[in-house]
Amino acid sequence: MPTPFSVLDLAFVPAGSAPSDALRNTLDLARHAERWGFRRFWLAEHHNMIGIASAATAVVIGYVAAGTRTIRVGAGGIMLPNHAPLVIAEQFGTLESLYPNRIDLGLGRAPGTDQRTLRALRVSPLSSDTFPQDVIELQSYFAPLREGQLIQAVPGTGLNVPLWILGSSLFGAQLAAELGLPYAFASHFMPGALMEAMAIYRARFKPSSQLDRPYAMAGVNVFAADTDAEGRRLFTSAQQSFANIFRGTRGRLPPPIDDIETYWTPEEKTQASAMLACSFAGSRDTVRRGLAGFIERTGVDEVIVASAIYDHAARLRSYEIVAEIASVL
Repeated sequence: MPTPFSVLDLAFVPAGSAPSDALRNTLDLARHAERWGFRRFWLAEHHNMIGIASAATAVVIGYVAAGTRTIRVGAGGIMLPNHAPLVIAEQFGTLESLYPNRIDLGLGRAPGTDQRTLRALRVSPLSSDTFPQDVIELQSYFAPLREGQLIQAVPGTGLNVPLWILGSSLFGAQLAAELGLPYAFASHFMPGALMEAMAIYRARFKPSSQLDRPYAMAGVNVFAADTDAEGRRLFTSAQQSFANIFRGTRGRLPPPIDDIETYWTPEEKTQASAMLACSFAGSRDTVRRGLAGFIERTGVDEVIVASAIYDHAARLRSYEIVAEIASVL
């Protein structure tokens, strides 16, 4: 049975483009992903980042779901400490009501932004401390209405909105195991604890009404093209972006360059390469070998692919190659 593949799209805004262009490209990618057989299409919540257009994540999910027919659409994820659980239950209850059996809700406990923006969101830096309790509260709003229940999500109550726990550390693995929820690890940018987190999740998993056995997904970056050289060149956009993070100069997704070594310092290369360790760039055969090794090494049940590729046509081609690979893995 082939391993399912999904898409993680941050609605990247390429240099020289506007968020409106990024959002139109997101829908176009989702339609292609649906046709190519990807299982789900997730979007992520980030704030005050001029290179990412998915801040209003539930709104973009609705836009994508309305423009597709069968692919699951969801959040990878909603940063729950930024929101009241009731509001998220109402938002995703509405989405589930409009697009039945197609909505996923992945939950993270990071703010998805910096401390200054966190204050602008009117969120306390301590709000992540109650993440486990907030997840349980959110679950309660999707449960059937109980006798004497005074507060309910409308829509939301009694709806089947699958919850996922997202994480890049051991905390999320432990919580997902305790609550019996599927788990998605952010190895596409924080791969360090991947193997330990997966081991903890599987060892400590407790069956729940949503899930009777562990189900783990992990993120990878893919830059696939018709040749190794072109795949590696596409990768330089993401490599520049990570170097820019260390320089404190976040911006829009830069165009690829011929030689990344002329761009970053040795220290930036070391840091960025560690964060991008779960990345596969090159031709179909090169990427296939990389993905096959990743699946064998991690034992993941599903792979979710992020591709920060500057040119939209090249990004579509990369995902098309991934779909071809996925059919035989």
